[in-house]
Formats: sequence, C-alpha cells, structure tokens
Amino acid sequence: ASNLLAAGHTLTVWNRSRAATEPWASLGARVARTAARAAQREVLCSVLANDQAVREVILDSGLLDAMDRGTVHVNHATISVALAKELADEHAKRELEYVAAPVFGRPDIAAAGKLNILAAGKPAAIEKVRPRLEAMGSKVWPLGDAPERANVAKIAGNFMLASAIESMAEATALTRAYGVSAADFLEVMTNTLFAAPAYQGYGRLIAEQRFKPAGFPLPLGFKDVGLAQAAAGSARVPLPFAGVLRDSLLEALAAGDVELDWSALALVAARRAHLDERGGSPPDRAG
Repeated sequence: ASNLLAAGHTLTVWNRSRAATEPWASLGARVARTAARAAQREVLCSVLANDQAVREVILDSGLLDAMDRGTVHVNHATISVALAKELADEHAKRELEYVAAPVFGRPDIAAAGKLNILAAGKPAAIEKVRPRLEAMGSKVWPLGDAPERANVAKIAGNFMLASAIESMAEATALTRAYGVSAADFLEVMTNTLFAAPAYQGYGRLIAEQRFKPAGFPLPLGFKDVGLAQAAAGSARVPLPFAGVLRDSLLEALAAGDVELDWSALALVAARRAHLDERGGSPPDRAG
C-alpha cells in the first residue's frame, strides 16, 4: 500500500481489523467503512490470508455485485486452484475482469517494493494493472490467460521453499549431532552449493534461531502445503515429499509453535533428534 501511494496512485483501503488501516491513512490513503465501498474503484487489489477469508470477503459478502462492470480485481492471495477457477467464473458472470497475482517475498521485500509478482488473466487486464504491480514489485511474471495458473505456480513455489527449509532443518540437526554448529554448516552451504536467496535467507534464520517475528507463520506454511496436495490430487500428480512436509509442519503446530516463522521446522528436526538431551546447543524459541 505504501509503495502504491509513493508511486502517486490514489488509494482507498479497507481491512477487517480497522486499526490496521491507520498507517496507510497517515500516508494519504482514504479509509473505506466497508469492503464494498473500497471496491467501487477502477482497480481492486485484495490481499487476504486463505480460501475462507477470500470467500467471506469477496464472494459471500456480495462485494462483486457492488463493483462496476469492467473493474479489474487483482487477487494477491495464495488460494486453492479450485477457488481460483470459481472466482474467475463469478467475475465473468458479472463482466468483471479478474487477475490472479500472488507474490513471492517476505514483508521486508514487500516494503522495499521488490516482490516478484506472478500474473495470470486476460492480457489486456494485466496490462491495465501493470503500473500498479510494478510499483509493488521488481518484476511481473505473466503466466497465461487462466488465472489458476498463477495460483498453482505460487503453490508449487511455496512447496519448493518448504522443501528447502525442511532439508536445511534435517541437515543442521545432523551436523549439530556431531558438534558442527548450524551457523558454521549453513555458512558453508549457502555460500557454495546453495548460494541462492531462499537458502541464504532461511538459512540465516535457522542459524540465528530467529523465528520471531514470523515473516511467514507456520500455519500459513501448513495451509500452502495442503493446497499443493489438493492441487496434485485433482491433477493426479504424486507429491510424495508433500506428506513429509505436512507432518513436519503439523508436528510444529502441535508443539505450540503457532506464532513462529516456518523456518522453525529446524526446531522439529532438533526435537526429533533429542539434541538438547544429548548436549546439543538448545534452540532459542523466543528468537
């Protein structure tokens, strides 16, 4: 929102928790009393947490019926493929344009306007909103006319991130058991074989045991792996490792790690190895 304002766009904001709109109001945004009022603009951008929130705010509330024909709705949420298809159909019935535009990037990346934005929908609709997307991100990646393509790419990308975190979590548990600290091991790995942003960023969090504040909370990671499994089931695509990830994330949630970043999968791997009981350096749950 701040990047849209900085780029000179006129912005009206709405949030289910009204207090969350205060920072944007101080920067010049108008605050709408209802979602429907906020949606009465040329372009609507929505950022909601999950399928349930999207269904409640966008579909069940009657918001689509309050929008003018030709309005472009840009949905940045990571949602299921099934809901993505349903949304596209519901917008088409009302002669509304719909663009799925989920993003890659943690909060600090979003604040810096460096998100990578996946975009799928009619080319004309994507071009209409491109200036807004470019204000929020470093690159827009078009993925075709069908909106669900952007969503499945986002889901698959998060599946890969979860896999990277799980592999680092298990590997660091192994090295710690032999006296090699997570920091030393991950410094080697993320500067040689795995010198890539995802490994470096999450490797740093694991090495520093910095799981709070959560840039991407464990419950959202659990949700996204579930979305990958659902999409895979519909297309009959086996994802054997998704089951491992789901159980690791569920184990973390069962242990009460609800408010931690999903890099806290390192805690699960350490607990499974009983490293604290064996003299391994204890992880700092407080971050």
